[in-house]
Amino acid sequence: MRHRHHLLPIVAAALGIALFAGMDAAMKAVALAIGAYSGMLWRQLFATAFSAPAYLRSRTAWPGRAALRFHVLRGAVGAAMAVLWFHGLSRLPMAEAIALSFVAPLIALYLAAMLLKERVSRQSMWASLLGLSGMLVLLWARLGTGGERHLDGVAAILASAMLYAWNLILMRQQSQVAGPAEVSFFQSLISGAWLLLALPLAMLVDPALPAIPGNNAHWGLIALSAALAVTSLFLLSWAYGREEAQVLVPIEYSAFLWALALGAIFYADPLRWTTLAGAALIVLGCLLAARRPRHVSPVVEVAV
Repeated sequence: MRHRHHLLPIVAAALGIALFAGMDAAMKAVALAIGAYSGMLWRQLFATAFSAPAYLRSRTAWPGRAALRFHVLRGAVGAAMAVLWFHGLSRLPMAEAIALSFVAPLIALYLAAMLLKERVSRQSMWASLLGLSGMLVLLWARLGTGGERHLDGVAAILASAMLYAWNLILMRQQSQVAGPAEVSFFQSLISGAWLLLALPLAMLVDPALPAIPGNNAHWGLIALSAALAVTSLFLLSWAYGREEAQVLVPIEYSAFLWALALGAIFYADPLRWTTLAGAALIVLGCLLAARRPRHVSPVVEVAV
C-alpha cells in the first residue's frame, strides 16, 4: 500500500528548522557581544526554565539509570558542541558555517559503524567523498580570501560537527529510553551544569568570565534564543513521531536558505559562489547517504 504523507508534520518540521535558524541568528549577536561560553551558559538557564513545565506535566517517574547515563553524557557533548558552534558562528558568515556543519551526518555514518556496528555501504562511501569535496571547496575559498581567514572559526565549526555526529548516535540510543519532554529538559539542565563545572577552566583562559550581558537587548536575545530552541525541539519531535524520516530529512537543508537570508539581513554576510557550490556537494552527499533507512538521519532533535 502506498504511504500517504501528511502535510502538518512537514509544515511543523519546516517551521522547526526555521526557528532553529532564527535562534542561530540571535545567538550570533550574543556570542559577538559576550562570547560563546557566556552566551550558552545564560541561555541554558533560560532553556531549563522554559522546558521544565512540559517535563513536569509529562513526568510519571524519575528517569532510570540508563536514561540518566545518556542525559549526563549527551549533556556534556551538547555543551561542548554548542560553545564551539557559536564561537565559529561568530567568526564566519552564517551560511558558510551551516554548510560546514552539514558534514556531521556523514561523520555519523562511520561513528555508527564503530559504536552501533552498522555496515557502511559503497553508496555511503561515495556520499562521504561528495561531502568531503564540498568541505574542501569551502576551505579552499576561506584560505584564498583576501581578508581575515578566521581559521579558528572553521576549526571550531568542524570540531562542533564531530561532536554533532556523536550527538546523533547518542540521540538514537537515548530515544529508546526517554521521551522528548524529558530529553529537552535534561539536555538544557545538564548542559548548563557542565558549563558551570567548566567555569574554573574557562576563567584560566579569560578571568572575566562569565561575562554578563550589558544591556536589556542582549538579555532579550538570550531569552528569545532559548524559547526558539525549545519550541523548535518540540516541533521536530512532534513531526518525527508522525511522518517518515525519509520524507522529513530533506527539510533539514532549508536551514542553509534561512542562514543566507538572516545572515544577509542582520549581518550583511557576503554570498560567494564557493559557499553555494560547497553546500550543494555536501547536501548531495548527505541525501545520497540518507537513502538507506539503516543509516543515522541527519536531522537532529536537540537544540544547540
